[in-house]
This record gives sequence, structure tokens and C-alpha cells, in this order.
Amino acid sequence: MSDKPVPSPPTSDFSALLSGSRLRLRGKSAFFATLLLHTDVQPSQEVALAATDGDRVYLNPEAAARLAPAELDGLLLHEVLHAALSHVQRRGPRDRKHWNRAADLIVNGMVAQAGLPVAEGTARDGHLETLSVEEVYAALERTEEEQQDGGEGDTGDLLYGPPSDAPPGAGKPGQKPSDVTRRWKGTLEQARAAQSMSGKGADPLGLHRELARLAPARLDWKSQLWRFLARTPVDFGGFDRRFVGQGLYLEALDDESLTALIAVDTSGSVDDEAVKALVAEVQGILGAYPHVRAELYYADTEAYGPYPLTAGSEIPPAQGGGGTDFRPVFGKVEEHNPDLLVYLTDGYGDFPDAPPRVPTLWVVPPGGLEDAGFPFGEVLRLEEG
Repeated sequence: MSDKPVPSPPTSDFSALLSGSRLRLRGKSAFFATLLLHTDVQPSQEVALAATDGDRVYLNPEAAARLAPAELDGLLLHEVLHAALSHVQRRGPRDRKHWNRAADLIVNGMVAQAGLPVAEGTARDGHLETLSVEEVYAALERTEEEQQDGGEGDTGDLLYGPPSDAPPGAGKPGQKPSDVTRRWKGTLEQARAAQSMSGKGADPLGLHRELARLAPARLDWKSQLWRFLARTPVDFGGFDRRFVGQGLYLEALDDESLTALIAVDTSGSVDDEAVKALVAEVQGILGAYPHVRAELYYADTEAYGPYPLTAGSEIPPAQGGGGTDFRPVFGKVEEHNPDLLVYLTDGYGDFPDAPPRVPTLWVVPPGGLEDAGFPFGEVLRLEEG
């Protein structure tokens, strides 16, 4: 289905279905009931059963009426959680089918934990259900590769999931995906508050890693990038950063030039906007600090470049698009001997066995690998929106 579902005219029976589900969920959890209360659920004949575009939820009235009450509650909660956790907006350039399966694994685990039924034959994995959807996506991709190599694994498609190829946040004209994400963040906070006031236990999602993915950025990423690249008396004065990776802090000459290698992951996990934002900020730093010089590499399983990067230079067209292997870029680090490395990536790839001798800053877009997954270096996270 390529277009947004076309709503059917609302009926009193449809309203009764929703009201009944809201009341039943309220008896189970104020958290889940609040999420459903703040969801725009539209009747639609264009979906077989249910779907979401990340903003609204679409429900087929006739199909929903044939479900048992608990099944309807589980179905609605499933779609609401997809929307509340911004699964549509977070997919980015990833494969839709694999992403839907990863998101379904997590949401089905949450629905089951709420004591509601999930679709018959739904795949379950107790370990993967505790992870973020980005981590599950990477695990499912590995399983696919194992199957192609003769391995085993259940990669069957799941019954319910984020919808079609409708653009993220397509529910309301002129609405940006970032606006939808911010609204759902506010709704999640209201749901937490309602659960706390109900006296019926804590937030049922607790410290689930899916919620950690939606936490506000800890530091402004631009300030952190400037601190890393631009030597100042406060931040780096008196130290030669080329030896920080080895734990050695040596006196440096103030007039010594600094060479930065900027690497961009072009495997498909980083979108163009993130690339433009990072490179533009690096160019701003180069204009402000003439002693900083930079070279740009694109990388997937190979490294492409180097391209000289200056304050006024145009960004060269991206190269690559295959898998992700960080080792070729770190080979260039050994070859060119830069003072530091900045690597834009989601973090899902093959790391070198040993840390490099230069300070490394991983610039990670929303949905990237957890900080603890990076074996060395600092992690800077780009904000959403």
C-alpha cells in the first residue's frame, strides 16, 4: 500500500469499540490507557486490520468488530506503541520489511507483558524484546546473513506493524516528522505521570532501551564537536592529542597545526541531512580556526577519498552504499597519521581489534548504537529534528 489509508465515515459502533477498549486498558494500566486516549484512531477500509503512519492509527471497523475484546485491546496497544515509540520516524533509510519485523518483536513483547494476546504465530525472543529497535534490526540482518550461509533462524514476517510506505507523520498536512516525535514524547511523559498518580505501580515500560532512545540529548552536539576539534587553553591547551589514545599527555606547541580526518558512513544507515549537518559544522570550525585542517573520507566496507575539506568547499558526492566496516578508515588513520578522527555512523559495523593511537569521536545519529557498544573513543549524539 503506497498511500495513506483513507478513513471511513465514523460510526457509533466504531466509537463504542474504542470506548470499550479504553475502559478495559484503564483497568489494566493508566499508562497504556493514557497513550490510547491521546491517539487519533481513524476507521479505514484501506487496511486489512490496523496500521499506523506514526501519527494516527487506522483500524478496519468490520475486522475489529470480529475480534474478542482482549484481542482488540492488544491490537490497538500494538499500533499505539509503534506510534508512541516513533518507529515510523526512526526507520530512516533502513529496509522497511526488516525494520517492521524488528519493531514488531519489541512491541509484541510489550503487549504480552501487559497481559494481552498477540497475533497467533507471532515470533518471540525474550532477549531481543529488551533491546532497542535499532539493535534488533541489526540482529535480524545478521540472522538473514546466517540463513543465506546455511544457518538457521526465524525471520518470518510478523502480522502487525508500522504501515506501508506512507511518509512518516503523513497524518496531517504540513506536519514535520520531528513535530510528531516531540508530541509523542510529551504523551509518554503524560502517561508516566498518570501511572504514577494511579498508585497501581510504576511505568510498565520501566527502563526499556526503547525509551532511552527517545531521551533528550545530554549535550548540545555542536558545542561538543567544537570542543573536540578546536584547540583552546581550557580544553586542549598544553596537550598533544595525538598521544591521548595511548594515555600519554605531552606538551604541544601552540602554533602547531592540527589535522582531522572526517569519515562518513555511507552504508545506508546515515541520512543526507546528518551528513550535511556534520560537514557544515566542521567547515564552520575550519573557518574559525585556520590551524585546523581536515580531509574527508566516505566509507562502507571500503574507504573512498581523501577529499580536501575547507571552510568554503563543496561537499563531494557520497560514494559507497554497501555494508559497514570501520577498519578501512582506521587503516587510513595509520597511513596518513592525522591528529584525530571524527566518524559519522550509527555504530553498527565491524570495529578494529585494537584502538587507534589517535583520539576518536563517534558522531551518532538518532537510533544509533548504545554508548557502551563503542569499544573506544568518545560518543557524540545528534539531536532529532
